This record gives sequence, structure tokens and C-alpha cells, in this order.
Amino acid sequence: MIAFLLRRLVYTLPIMLGVALVCFALVHLAPGDPLVSILPPDASGEMQQQLRTLYGFDRSYPEQFASWVWRALQGDLGTSIASGRPVAAEVLNAVGNTLRLAVFATLIGFVFGCLFGFVAGYFQGSWVDKAASLTAVLGVSVPHYWLGMVMVIVFAVILGWLPPGGAGPGGSGDWVWDLEHMKHLVLPAITMSVIPMGIIARTVRALVADILAQEFIVGLRAKGLTDVGIFLHVVKNAAPTALAVMGLQLGYLLGGSILIETVFSWPGAGFLLNSAIFQRDLPLLQGTILVLAMFFVVLNLLVDVIQGTLDPRIAR
Repeated sequence: MIAFLLRRLVYTLPIMLGVALVCFALVHLAPGDPLVSILPPDASGEMQQQLRTLYGFDRSYPEQFASWVWRALQGDLGTSIASGRPVAAEVLNAVGNTLRLAVFATLIGFVFGCLFGFVAGYFQGSWVDKAASLTAVLGVSVPHYWLGMVMVIVFAVILGWLPPGGAGPGGSGDWVWDLEHMKHLVLPAITMSVIPMGIIARTVRALVADILAQEFIVGLRAKGLTDVGIFLHVVKNAAPTALAVMGLQLGYLLGGSILIETVFSWPGAGFLLNSAIFQRDLPLLQGTILVLAMFFVVLNLLVDVIQGTLDPRIAR
């Protein structure tokens, strides 16, 4: 197991370097001057050159990349062009909000996805299977930003049960674990959980149907094992794949939450990324993308390790 873990760590290092390179290249290939947003219209050439030197834009791309990676390894992601604040502080605060939202959404999607998947897999071909499968397909097909707007109209505007947006009362971005702040988490978390729920439900349904058709299940029934015992065997065999899908969905939600966070004005990484794109804030854009990508890589590593723990065949 230790050798498996070390192998996965060694494989992760070049992936992280490649992610950093792609992130740097894509941001710099985008058209436009990042200093336009802070330079006055009548800025002199000397002022422009001073700002370029200050942010390091006067150096070659390889030098900028090497300097950026070296500073990032030390925890310094630069300074935001638009706000003048350290990028690391802004990104970590926003990523914390996004991680909180994504974890809740993934847990909701995982619980209901597994429920629908197991029910559909155990009752193949019945109306229960068709209803659960239809729910899963709708979850994958419905645009989540449209669903978010519908939920705001229904539960916030018409019924008035839940707040329409923000992370706290009065649009506050500071999080506190109390009932008022938890209410702001409900609508975006449910909206984000719909797609993971559909994907996990379809995956678990296929897994359960395949496991129940295998010979060892027939042997267990012939030995007189109870339905509860067989169910536990099915869960044990389906758990590694279901867990892998859940980990991937959590990673996708961390990086793909721009529209949901914009609809609900949630002060997370997606909302920050959207602002950085429109403001052409290169340091903030690079830092946000890098942190989200690294989260995804680390999540994959954790899922691989947990899978190897649950199923020794994977480690071998």
C-alpha cells in the first residue's frame, strides 16, 4: 500500500507542473492588456513601463512562468491588479466558500444518487426503475443555472421561505455556522447537487445491475445468505467506483460553479473567477485557476488512495 501511495505521489508531481504551465499559457494567450483597467487614459509611456516592471510583464514568458511558479511554491500568488490586495488571501477566502458549497452539494447528490441508483438496480425493468432513471436523466439534462433562477423565483420570491442570494444576511460574505447563514446555503447547494445526483444515480444503477448478475451473487443465494447480507456485498463491490465518481464530481463542482455562484451571488471562487475575467486581472485569474486545478489533482489522489484501501485489487 505504501508503494502504491508513493507511486501515485510521483505521478502527481508532473501533473501539477503541467497544470501550472497550461494555466499560465492560456491566461497569457488571451487578447487584451491587463493594465488597461488601472491605467488612466492619458498615462505616459514611462508610467506604463513602471507598472509593467512592477508586475513583471516586461520580462519574457519563460522568466515570468519560472518566477510565478517559484513564488507560488512559497505561497505568494502575486498582487491583484484591480484591488491591490494579495491574491492568495482573496483566493483562499473564495475557495473556502466554494468548497463549503461544493461539499454540501456533493453530499446531497451522493446520498440521493446512491438511493435512486440502488433502487433502480434492484428493481430493473419495473416502474420504480423507470421513475428513478427518469429522475437521473432530468438531473443531468436540466441546465443548472436555469434551475437556480426557477428556485429563486419559487422559494425566495413567491414563497419567501429562503433568501435569494449571498452567503449571509444583508449580502455579507463572512460565514458563520448558524441558522441564518445555513439558509443561504440551501438553494445553491440543492441546485448544484442535481447534476452529481443524476450522474451518480446512473453509475450506481449500472453497477448494481452488473453485480447482481454475477455468479458469486448466485452462489451467495445458494448458500442461504440473507438479502441484507447480499446487499452488503453489493455495496462493498460498488463503493470504490461510486466513491471515484463522487470525488470527480466534487472536483468538477469546485471549478464549474461560476454560473451557480453568479445566479446566487455566492462569494466563491467561481464568482471571483468571473470578476477576474471581466477585469482582465491576470494575477487573480492565474491564482484562482491554479488553486482550483490543484484541488482537483489532490482530490483525484485522495480518491485513488481511498479506492486502494477499499479494494486491494486496485492497489495491486
